[in-house]
Amino acid sequence: MKIYRSVFYLLAVLLFFGCGNNSGKDDNVKTDSLPADLATLNKKIAEDPKNAKLYQQRAVYYLQNKSLEEALNDINKAIIIEPDNSDLYLTLSDIYFAGGKITKCQEALNKASEMDPDNAEVFLKLAELFFYQKDYKKTFENTGKALKIDNLNAKADFINGMALKDMGDTLKAVKSFEKAIEKDQQYFHAYMQLGLMYSVKRSRLAIDYFNNALNLNPKSIEALYALAFFYQENGEYNKAIEKYTMITQIDPKNKQSYYNLGYIHLVYLLVYDVAAKYFTSAIQCDPNYAEAYYNRGYSYELLGNINFARADYQQALKIKTNYQRAIEGMNRLDKISR
Repeated sequence: MKIYRSVFYLLAVLLFFGCGNNSGKDDNVKTDSLPADLATLNKKIAEDPKNAKLYQQRAVYYLQNKSLEEALNDINKAIIIEPDNSDLYLTLSDIYFAGGKITKCQEALNKASEMDPDNAEVFLKLAELFFYQKDYKKTFENTGKALKIDNLNAKADFINGMALKDMGDTLKAVKSFEKAIEKDQQYFHAYMQLGLMYSVKRSRLAIDYFNNALNLNPKSIEALYALAFFYQENGEYNKAIEKYTMITQIDPKNKQSYYNLGYIHLVYLLVYDVAAKYFTSAIQCDPNYAEAYYNRGYSYELLGNINFARADYQQALKIKTNYQRAIEGMNRLDKISR
């Protein structure tokens, strides 16, 4: 770890002073044609160029906007200013993780844990990292450390639940997600996981959990879609249509919701003209949506619009070569035409 610290320190120095600007002002400050949040941060840094927190804030901004090189540059500047601030290494770990540099991410977290062994957040990030690597033993080791520091930490139970679910132990996973909710009744993702797990069992408890998630975030596409799909799979088509329609009102480009609306009308309600309209909406969202072309073609076929059906099957095959269902559709039309 000492070797790593020295190399890292040198890297930070080079990045901080690499442009040869000794004026004491940040060389990245440009306020013309920038987003307001970034322009504000640039201005603050120009006025206070030795403020590590400001560089960290700008690093987070860059990270959120997927500008990883700029984010790494700024967090390294922050670490030069405050080398003993463990929170800066947490941000560094996030940047490395986003860039797929898993080893460096872990090194940054190990450094943070050495500097601040009573910080539960460090161990939670390590647990998440090991979960990502499917190293469940180390995942549990680190959530255990986090819970020793903070027994009421709901995120530790949530991570345990995700690991147990991944391992196939659904009973223990459910208990872990329930623990997370007991500790934090605002835990959206724990409600979602419980909803999804009960959905697999076709249990109506799923509806309650999805609705709890929607009470926290009424416009959540994730929760609305999961609830709509549960209704669809369990034959409650009007309720499914209602939820999918809500999604399209929130997100008019949500192709999957239009597709599912088309599918319900095509397969279950047998209203083929309405189905075709929904598949058209899905195609407008994604012109390369081969499945939507096929199903619109099938809707036209059932309506007796053979030319429209043929055109859609042909388009589906242009997008997806050897698409078996479209080939079968063309064969059916050829038989009709003889």
